[in-house]
Amino acid sequence: MNLELEDILKKVSDLYNRYGIRSISMDDVAHEMGISKKTLYKFVQDKSDLVEKVMLFELSGRRPKDIDLQKQNAIEDLFWVNRVINQAIKDTNPSKEYDLQKYYPAIYEKFHTLKTKKIMESMLANLRKGKKEKLYREDFDEDIIARMYVLRMHRIPHNEIVSAKEFTSSRFIYEMFVYHIRGIASAEGIKFLENNIDKLLPEH
Repeated sequence: MNLELEDILKKVSDLYNRYGIRSISMDDVAHEMGISKKTLYKFVQDKSDLVEKVMLFELSGRRPKDIDLQKQNAIEDLFWVNRVINQAIKDTNPSKEYDLQKYYPAIYEKFHTLKTKKIMESMLANLRKGKKEKLYREDFDEDIIARMYVLRMHRIPHNEIVSAKEFTSSRFIYEMFVYHIRGIASAEGIKFLENNIDKLLPEH
């Protein structure tokens, strides 16, 4: 068996998302991979090391091969990002983040900081791309809009007003996406949105 670290991280990521972190032992991982614990420890030092590697692996993300940023405009890119984020929330057991924060606080803080930075950089790049394409207005402050977006992404999944099920519903995604785009789009951007909304959000 030509086993690689990425194979292990993919499997463990799936286990953590389904069952949480605390309930998955190193024995469970070895069993699921069909390897011995001795072999597993050739790839990671201990469970903490495994948890950190899994979280960084998830953060790195893998854009599907059929998605080509060069062929998409800023509005299409932003919809893709929202779809990925919402799908990730759907696929993740709430206990995963709870376990990470309670039992691996240092890893949680590192992951949270890196995740926030990545979302900020992605949003700033999107805003600049949209302005360059004349799909976004020229008169808004990119940094403020990016920060507002990041704050919303962090706060909405963890509140008492909107449940995770509602937040990831097609209707909620539609309203949030259109609300955001209409707030930053130029006349040309709004025209593109109105002409393509059924293609971007076919289930609304």
